[in-house]
Parts: sequence; structure tokens; C-alpha cells
Amino acid sequence: FLLEWHMKPQVHTKIIYYILNALIALVWFVNGVFCKILDLVPRHKEIVSVILTEKYASLFTITIGALEVLMAGWIVSDYFKKLNTYTQIIIIGLMNILEFIMVPHLLLWGKLNILFALLFIIIIYLNYTKLYLKVKH
Repeated sequence: FLLEWHMKPQVHTKIIYYILNALIALVWFVNGVFCKILDLVPRHKEIVSVILTEKYASLFTITIGALEVLMAGWIVSDYFKKLNTYTQIIIIGLMNILEFIMVPHLLLWGKLNILFALLFIIIIYLNYTKLYLKVKH
């Protein structure tokens, strides 16, 4: 078994890519549906109300949630993967910088949230550069 594992690295790279890709999509899906659309984590609406506006916080939060669900679908589709990867990185980066500056008191881990965002960005980037490009080319 171990010899077989060693002899077929492309197959294992493909499996790791699809698992990691599904987990990344799951993060977007769970955040979109459960945290924003269903409002099971009210802190997300609070963050939106401070950064955008309190008047339309519910509408904006649901819209952001729907966009996150669409992002999850885009991720698993592998359609325009490079654009998708860099779009995720930019969105996560900008969102977390804004939250770090404007609402660190509302973040789950306070200002440390930015480190988790950076880790997620690195995972997304490596999933594309080290796994996807090997699997698809």
C-alpha cells in the first residue's frame, strides 16, 4: 500500500486538491447560509451595521451571505480558477483589514482574526498554485 501511495503522486495530489477545495467552499457556504442568511451569528450583522449602515444592515448581511454561497459554488465549479482564487484573496484581505480597523471588538478572536484570515488566504493560494495547477495541467 505504501509503495502504491508513493508511485502515484498525481492521484493523491488530485484527491488532496478536491478535499481542500471542498473545505474552502464549505467555509464560504457555512458563513453565507448560517452566519448571514439565517442570522445564527448576530455578530455578523453588527459588523455590517457598523461598517456599512445600520439602516440596511439586514439587507446587506443577507446579500453578502448570498454572495458567499455563490462564491462556494464558483469554487467547486473550477470555472476561471485563477480569477476565483485572486477574487477570494482580495475579498478576504479587504474584509479583514476593514474589520481589524473598524470593529476589532466584534471579531471572534479580536485583532488576532487577521492571522486566521492570512492563514486562510495562504491555504487558498497554495491550493491553486501547488495543487490545482498540477492536477489540471
